[in-house]
Amino acid sequence: MTDTANNKNTHLNQPTTTNGHLQDQLVKDSIANNQNITAQVLAAQTANVETLPTANVKNQNTSAKSNDFTQVQDLPTGTPQGQQTTMPTNDTIDNTHSKVESVSAKVEAAKQTLFNQRDDINNPHTSDTDGEEETHFGYKTVNKAEKQARVADVFTSVAKKYDIMNDLMSFGIHRLWKRYAISLSGVRSGQHVLDIAGGTGDLAKVFSREVGRNGHVVLSDINAAMLEVGRERLINAGCNNVDFVLANAETLAPFDDESFDLVTISFGLRNVTDKDAALKAMYRVLKPGGRLLILEFSKPVFEPLSKAYDLYSFTALPLMGKIIANDSESYKYLAESIRMHPDQQTLKQMMQQAGFENCDYHNLTAGIVAVHRGFKA
Repeated sequence: MTDTANNKNTHLNQPTTTNGHLQDQLVKDSIANNQNITAQVLAAQTANVETLPTANVKNQNTSAKSNDFTQVQDLPTGTPQGQQTTMPTNDTIDNTHSKVESVSAKVEAAKQTLFNQRDDINNPHTSDTDGEEETHFGYKTVNKAEKQARVADVFTSVAKKYDIMNDLMSFGIHRLWKRYAISLSGVRSGQHVLDIAGGTGDLAKVFSREVGRNGHVVLSDINAAMLEVGRERLINAGCNNVDFVLANAETLAPFDDESFDLVTISFGLRNVTDKDAALKAMYRVLKPGGRLLILEFSKPVFEPLSKAYDLYSFTALPLMGKIIANDSESYKYLAESIRMHPDQQTLKQMMQQAGFENCDYHNLTAGIVAVHRGFKA
């Protein structure tokens, strides 16, 4: 790793400074204001639906299953949305009292359930589309339609301990890997960045500072438990130019074509059911000239290290998972998923087949991890 890579983004591993009590008070005021607005809207609905202002019913395509994560189609362009929440509304509102009651009931239900624990959102693989077609889940073979929910269960289980386990499992080296990946991003002020499977927000936090107030970052993840951890962390860090969006990497359905200057996915691609579909979706949402960065575990290029790495992965990782996170099976899956992931050259070829040009990769820690890079013409 070069000195430039070491120095450019040293703030990744530095503690975040905030305005202390002032920021805490601003966040509390924002939450209180949102609650007051919600109460006023519901009161107006109960009294007379016709009295609702147009601004309060503009989100007619947002159902009551909405949660505190940003709904992309409802965001005003160019406005920082990091701490904004979207109030659930009914699909259509008529003038009947029964419809108002239905809206109120659904809003209350949404408050009680922040997200679906299985996170089987927008799953493109069903028994109808894929039949009995199978894929791997670690070393196990499962139906394609099942994998997404199984992966969701794993990350819902480990979300709260994810950062601690990353430090323990990699001896803190994962921070250097991420810092090096960021040094290859070429991110600049004013750009739009999509961090897929961004989880707890390590990369998004840095990108938020790099793009500045005129730029914009979207932290997306298919797993709501992970995204909630990242959302809380970045809001507390004062990152007010970041949105938090539940999205499936295989489709990236919430996002328009050619929306982002940079797309990144860090330690997430190996968990995707159809990696080719995900790469094509990433290509779709990139602007011409945009860049894709993939940071992922790969294949060690030094055979003695590879054997030692295998021994460590299948003995120490599940043991640490059991002790720290009370979940050895999830970390056994994570070790297996690394072995099932394509090697460096295979992934490069997959990127080229998806349309990316000038593809290359950089081995880190003798190939235990690799950063792949590609460009959209």
